[in-house]
Amino acid sequence: MTSSAADTVAVAAPEVPAPRRARFDRRLLAIPGFFLLLLVVSIAALAVGRYTVPPNEIVRILLGQIFPLEQTWYPQESTVVLDVRLPRVLLAVLLGAGLALTGAVMQAVFRNPLASAQVLGVSSGASFGGVLILLAGFGGAALVGGAFLGGVLALVLVVTIARAVPGAPLLMIILGGTVVGAMFQAMVSFITYIADPYSELPSIVFWLMGSLATASYTKVLTAAIPIVTAGVVVLALRWRLNILAMGDEDATALGLKPARLRNFLLLCVALITAGSVSVAGVIGWVGLVVPHLVRMLVGTDNRIVLPVSALLGATYLTVIDTLSRTLSTAEIPIGILTAIIGAPFFVVLLIRNRSRLWGADARG
Repeated sequence: MTSSAADTVAVAAPEVPAPRRARFDRRLLAIPGFFLLLLVVSIAALAVGRYTVPPNEIVRILLGQIFPLEQTWYPQESTVVLDVRLPRVLLAVLLGAGLALTGAVMQAVFRNPLASAQVLGVSSGASFGGVLILLAGFGGAALVGGAFLGGVLALVLVVTIARAVPGAPLLMIILGGTVVGAMFQAMVSFITYIADPYSELPSIVFWLMGSLATASYTKVLTAAIPIVTAGVVVLALRWRLNILAMGDEDATALGLKPARLRNFLLLCVALITAGSVSVAGVIGWVGLVVPHLVRMLVGTDNRIVLPVSALLGATYLTVIDTLSRTLSTAEIPIGILTAIIGAPFFVVLLIRNRSRLWGADARG
């Protein structure tokens, strides 16, 4: 082989490209960032109230339950933080995270930005089941069970209505949820009408307005069992929601069973909703507002949207609950404040372009 031929071969040989360095996804920083925000807001919530406690003492009081620290705080401060405010903040964090998760999951499952436990009638169904249990004189685990069955029943009715009318399934889901929610709300109104006005009615009405005023460690445990259990399962399956968003045919081709996965996720949503309703009544709009704020910040990848929604939902409800007990001398039910903020946001969602909120398909 001549030197010119050798040069030709050397020039013609393809160059092996240097391996590219993997780019760090900055969206992952949102998870620790919102976790730190939740810690700051929680400490502020423990400090604010009629009896103000310095934030540094709050940290020492909390750490003092684990480590042998020198006591620099007053006994009254320890009582206020540990016995009054801490269970309330824990309950707000738990419910906010759970309700935001339900909204993010339902919007991904139905591929509809207007889906939430309240819009689809699940909250009304859970309220009906809970009110029946309260009317019968039970509480605790029975209240969670009744709310769960009511939420599942509402969900089944909505899906049945959507499947009965072909052509526009997403629209029928919203319309079916409106009808089912109104029906269960009418049943709740009837129960409040026949309830004893002296013994049963006050507790039912106050419970339905949504409030954390009666928070306790027992209620935290009661809500934590269904919410944490279902929430962990949903977070473990969050990557499958990206595949489900591609459509049933593509999801089936990739080895998923869309109908089974969808039904399982909706049962988890009903369980989280039941756990929330059973201890605090109906707290609406969290599942509608928070996931959309998260998508505006981090995009539509459900692997990031779900954990960030849980963190932001916990922060959001903690702030709202703090406002409900500090804005006036008489505590404002938290369900009223979330509705005042959430209803205008819902109108904005109806007006805005849907593609602007959802954007392109989630990145794999």
